[in-house]
Parts: sequence; C-alpha cells; structure tokens
Amino acid sequence: MKPIIAIPALIILVHRAWSRKSLTPLGLITAALTGSAHALHPWSTPFALLAVFYFGGTKATRVKHEVKARLTLSATGSEGSDVQRTHIQVLANSIVATVLILVHTYVLGQGQCFGNGKNAKDLLVVGIVANYAAVAADTFSSELGILSKSKPRLITSPSLRVVPPGTNGGVTVAGLLAGVFGAFTVSVTSAGLLPFCAGSSWADRVCWTLAFTAWGALGSVVDSVLGALLQASVVDKRTGKVVEGEGGKKVLVHPHPRVGGATGYSAASASAGAQQREGEKRGVETVHESRRVESGWDLLDNNAVNVLMAFLMSVGAMGVASWVWDVSVLDIGIWG
Repeated sequence: MKPIIAIPALIILVHRAWSRKSLTPLGLITAALTGSAHALHPWSTPFALLAVFYFGGTKATRVKHEVKARLTLSATGSEGSDVQRTHIQVLANSIVATVLILVHTYVLGQGQCFGNGKNAKDLLVVGIVANYAAVAADTFSSELGILSKSKPRLITSPSLRVVPPGTNGGVTVAGLLAGVFGAFTVSVTSAGLLPFCAGSSWADRVCWTLAFTAWGALGSVVDSVLGALLQASVVDKRTGKVVEGEGGKKVLVHPHPRVGGATGYSAASASAGAQQREGEKRGVETVHESRRVESGWDLLDNNAVNVLMAFLMSVGAMGVASWVWDVSVLDIGIWG
C-alpha cells in the first residue's frame, strides 16, 4: 500500500478509535501496529478489509447499545458491557490475518496480481479474506442478534432450548442474517479491490463474493458451536441475565479462598455486600454465589474462542481452495 495513502488512512483509523473511545489505550497501540502490518502489503486490500471490519463492527456494537445494556450484566455488577475493546480483543480478531498478510507480503513479487488459483500464493489471500469474513459475521451476529425480538436457542441443544440473550451458542434467525450481512461487507470489498489478473471476469468476482459470504456466515455458526461447548455462559440467578466478562475474559461463579495483593479480598471474612462494594471501587469483578452456569464447559474465554474460530476458518478455507484449485500450500515458497 502506497505510503501517501497508508499513513493518512492509519491516522484516520486510530484517531477515530481514540475519539470514539472504542478501544482502550493499549488497544489503540495494538490497533496501530496491526494497521501498520496491514499497510505494509503492496495491495490496498488487506488494510481495506481491516477498516471495513473495524468500522462495521464498531457500528454494530453501538447500534441500540442501550437496549443491549438492559439484556445483560457486566462482571462488575452494572448493566451491560463496556463497548471499549482491549488489545486482546483486537488481536483475537486480527492476529491470524496479520500473520498471513506478513507472509504474503514476503513471498509476493513486485507487480504480481491475484491469479484466483493459478498460483499457490493465492491460498494466503483466501486465508486473509476468510478470517475477516468470519470475524465480521461473528461480530454482526453477536452484537445485533442479541436485539432480536425472538428468544435465542442453544445451537448445541438437541431440542434447541431457549436461553437468555447473550448466551454463548444462543442463535436467532435475525442474528444469522446479521452475520450474513457482516460477511458480505468483507467479501464484496475484497472482490472489488483485489487486483485480479488479466482474463478474470466479473463472474469470477461475483462467485468470490458469494463464496466468502457463505463461508463467513458459516464462521459465525462455528463460533456459536465453539462458544456453546468450550465457553461457560454464566447467568445471574436474581435477574436471569447473562453476565459478560470484562474484555472478553472468563466470569467467576463461585467464591474462592483469600487472594493476596492489591486486588484480592477474602470471601470468608467479608459479606457479599462488602465484597461487591470493594470490587466496584477497585474496578475488578466481584465474586457471587448468585451466579450459575447456564451452558458450556469453562475451558476458554471469549477471546480464545474467537482466535480458534478465525484460525479454523482461515485454514479451512485455504484447504478447500487448495483442493478446488489443485494447488499445494507447500508450493507457496515461504522458504525461498
């Protein structure tokens, strides 16, 4: 990406995040470094995909946020969850694509176009687009799906039982459609900006858009399944609302022994009310016996689930493309 375009675009991206307070300070730094890695690529497509995902995801997160705030609780006891994203959340959505972009930048020759399967290096492009199509679909689905008027149903339940809004693995038709739209925004952007080699037709770009829209939507479903199985959904017994961990972290359920240090407190020596007040003053999650696990095993937090989903969808897309195009990943030429 030409510096005359990359530098102003990066400044605009970071300034918008800072002015809207959509990222924490460390999140801003991480976003700037991630954007710089994307801008190093000779093509404008990688940076454009990052921008489309960020702007679209931010918009989806803020749409009717006051409605969402009434449907869930934060881990510290207040209604709703903070819309500021941390550096971990930035990496969870972009680290897989960033690695692929850096590799593709390394192996891409000067002036080389996108061969749509005629070169093994094209597999890396597939992985990059698949990453952003999947995370965009997941973001739109989770942020907008929670506003659906219909009750979400647990995707891993044989009976598709009804679960509280915000439950990991809880899906609605509206959420799935929002995911399709999120994937489409990334897919159509990539189809329009990728420098297809001479001989490619508009039909190739249309097929590319449809394929990655479907693949991205599948990513949101995969994320729901992973979340339902590997991530514990914690519900507040008093309100019936899902408790969301700050910054995508795990949510504590049961009291634990005394923890030393500035942020620790003793569950045995303080009442529940005192613990609540102490935790809120210090800005840490308080421990509640009034919480229960609605579904899922407490193996991964939300960020880890997002990374796993992005990795599976990127590698999976590269595998499918390798089979369809009859090219091998080993021919990419990473080692010269």
